[in-house]
Amino acid sequence: MSNEEFRLLRDFIHGYCGIYFEETSRFLLENRLARRLKQHGLGRFTEYYHFLKYDKQREEELAAAVDILTTNETYFFREEYQLKALTEEILPEIRERNRAKRTLSIWSAGCSTGEEPYTIAMLLLEQGIWSDWKVDIFGSDISQRVLASARKGVYRGNAFRATPEALKGRYFTPEGDGFRIADRVRNWVSFASINLFDSGKTALVGTMDIILCRNVIIYFDQTKKKSVIGMFLGKLADGGFLLLGHSESLINLSTAFTLRHFRHDMVYQKPVHAGAARSET
Repeated sequence: MSNEEFRLLRDFIHGYCGIYFEETSRFLLENRLARRLKQHGLGRFTEYYHFLKYDKQREEELAAAVDILTTNETYFFREEYQLKALTEEILPEIRERNRAKRTLSIWSAGCSTGEEPYTIAMLLLEQGIWSDWKVDIFGSDISQRVLASARKGVYRGNAFRATPEALKGRYFTPEGDGFRIADRVRNWVSFASINLFDSGKTALVGTMDIILCRNVIIYFDQTKKKSVIGMFLGKLADGGFLLLGHSESLINLSTAFTLRHFRHDMVYQKPVHAGAARSET
């Protein structure tokens, strides 16, 4: 991969989905995309760049490229302390706020193979107080491949490494060499392919009480991080919550959120009167 090819591909991928490769990650970009060149019988990275820009299969190939350039590793009941804050403090607060309309909307942005939104559904089922509410749990990812796996709902091995055995027995049934998630969990979750930087797609997402975007913005540069956080702000109801990964924060990204200190975790909240708040530029 020449210097020019690296620049062209890096900038094109960055513009498409926000992922930015520093010079130090050049080998990773070259090594992983080399598989796609071989797949299509292309000899040079310049040819692959033109394929991504102009071929009639460009959208499918962009999704495949993003798949191999990112890490989709996840598992059920990830970051237990944050889930405790969600179930013990955040959800009761939302339940009180929404008691008249009896609706709850949650978006898992960058949901990968579905463990996160299914975990939320299981936690709600365990609480046993939401059956007469309209509950919408929405999982999105840029990758069609991981979403197909999420919709299938069959999991193996490491996906259960933080799952209590009682819950595994309650919400999964053996299937082949894996376990299929119960329909009563699946029925609360829907999935769609969304590029977080495609305003046409994100415009279709309704107002949310909670947005989880954990270990996703670490792939973005500062400008793209600000862009996606601003979009989340617009999608959250007043008083809604944004849950990021444990290594992520809004420092130098936005002043529009309040940092709430709960017993188990710190979580960002959109102020009730957020119209006067502003994002840093």
